[in-house]
Amino acid sequence: MYDYLIVGAGLYGAVFAEKMKQAGKSVLVIDRRSNIGGNIYTEKINGINVHKYGAHIFHTNNKTVWDYVNRFAVFNRYTNSPVANFKGELYSLPFNMYTFNKMWGVKTPDEAKAKIDEQRKAAGITEPKNLEEQAISLVGKDIYEKLVEGYTEKQWGRKCSELPAFIIKRLPVRFTFDNNYFNALYQGIPTGGYTKMIENMLSGIEVRLGVDYLKNRRDYSSVAKKVICTGAIDEYFDYCLGALEYRSVRFETETLDTSNYQGNAVINYTDSETPWTRIIEHKWFEFGKDENGNDLSGTVISREYSSEWKPGDEPYYPVNDEKNSALYAKYLELAAKEQNTVFGGRLGEYKYYDMDKVVEIALERAENEINGD
Repeated sequence: MYDYLIVGAGLYGAVFAEKMKQAGKSVLVIDRRSNIGGNIYTEKINGINVHKYGAHIFHTNNKTVWDYVNRFAVFNRYTNSPVANFKGELYSLPFNMYTFNKMWGVKTPDEAKAKIDEQRKAAGITEPKNLEEQAISLVGKDIYEKLVEGYTEKQWGRKCSELPAFIIKRLPVRFTFDNNYFNALYQGIPTGGYTKMIENMLSGIEVRLGVDYLKNRRDYSSVAKKVICTGAIDEYFDYCLGALEYRSVRFETETLDTSNYQGNAVINYTDSETPWTRIIEHKWFEFGKDENGNDLSGTVISREYSSEWKPGDEPYYPVNDEKNSALYAKYLELAAKEQNTVFGGRLGEYKYYDMDKVVEIALERAENEINGD
């Protein structure tokens, strides 16, 4: 009999398992995939750590979280500075003075602010009712049409005028020449990849892979006093109230015989005609070098295509609109009746969490369990 059965060997499950082990609890971790790491799994291809389920850059302002993950990995100094490609025109992201100079030829912050204010006033938006109006009120019509509209509509599969305004409230706009997208106090990528970090977290903990908990629920639930479920909450209940909506992502990954395909780890394609949302060149997350600092030959790229989720696809982005939030609330009522089962993480809580937030909530949940709260 284990103290905890943890369903899912991703970041949330690994953090929770590690904390429980340190507290002297017995833990079993299972995952239906053949690998640990969940969606932050990195797979080594020709010496390059490939982010198999999309780019992940760890960033946080929470020193407790940063100190915790640094116990299990050495983080490099990678800073997320993506580039936007609009029909061959290249723009700096996040929106900053480089972007404004390329867009309008302005050279000072005051000139850039004046240009954005002019377009805001021309649009006449006082209370943004949707994403389109929210974006225009933040950055003006020109930037919206070239760098926001096409990319966002490909990502969400909906017109910007049909998307809620809150999706883009955190749009970074800077009147400096700083192209650090996240602008967090702490930022980087684990040297050697995320899989290595998760391996270190799960060191000494029993892990069983290729196990589908939902197909073996009765057997596995009986071996532990408490279950921590990090899978999709609606799938757990067999979609009995209907399926929550997600956006999914499909990847086309290629190994190329060139040392440098695009010159940057992330390039977003912001026009509506290009079918993919972005291209990732994985080697640049670690500056094109292996763990010993040697230059890597060849390269690996991944094109990302956003799509509507359906059962059997990998769920990525919760669609947290009014309809889905109401449905999730009903699933929460069912979850409250599940004895000795706790739902956590991005899928269990139907929230799009950044990695640092996943670590934070897993640490908090573990502390609550240890303290009996």
